[in-house]
Amino acid sequence: MFASRIFSVALYAVVIWLIVRTAWTGAEAMGYNWQWYRVPQYLLRRTDDGFALGELATGLGASLLLSAVAFTLALIIGLVVALLRLSNLVVGKAVARAFLEIVRNMPLLVLLYLFYYVGGPIFGLDRYVASVLCLGVFHGAILSEVFRAGINSVGRGQWEAAMSIGMTRMQSYRYIILPQSVRFMLPPITGEAVNMIKSSAIVSVIAVAELTTAGRNIISDTYMSFEIWFTVAVIYLAVTLCLSVFVSHLERRFAVEI
Repeated sequence: MFASRIFSVALYAVVIWLIVRTAWTGAEAMGYNWQWYRVPQYLLRRTDDGFALGELATGLGASLLLSAVAFTLALIIGLVVALLRLSNLVVGKAVARAFLEIVRNMPLLVLLYLFYYVGGPIFGLDRYVASVLCLGVFHGAILSEVFRAGINSVGRGQWEAAMSIGMTRMQSYRYIILPQSVRFMLPPITGEAVNMIKSSAIVSVIAVAELTTAGRNIISDTYMSFEIWFTVAVIYLAVTLCLSVFVSHLERRFAVEI
């Protein structure tokens, strides 16, 4: 096990080195003038009143906030769609099925354009609201399958026990089924939160203020394409790796409990 981890880390380091080396060689062939010394000011800069967050740090905060709001919406949408699919309502099942088929078979970028350029003028949505709705709907469709699988993982006997003591279907979900299914759903739900952060970068195409948009704005002013995109990539990588480690911990923990 230890040797396998050492090999994985070494392989990862080699791949990263090859990518950096290739980019460095290509930039030198282009005669690119590296200006790494200017990058720190876009993370943290010194002012007359002390230190202040730079554009990239502010953009990261905006990305995390956008992802958190959209993920909360996705959880609500996912749970509602999953319950509709598991209900005895014919219309509810049909609506949930149609929703899933449409959203899962549509590229995220196209969905974003529909929300902003079509839904925006019709319903008066600004770019931020359109972005939140788009990300919430897209990831809500994915989370609905996670919820459905988690609920189905609870034994039929739990339903029968709940009904035998006079619980309604909603009470059974609230007090019996959902609490037991959490241990099955939590690792994939947390993993989807990682995907949400990565997906949030796409809203830069409609100029929503977040990390990728901040990077594009800096590049348009300074022409430091390589430095800024490398920095943005490292920031995203650091955030998603931290969350991925947390997801792996959850998976190991609940695998032991199960």
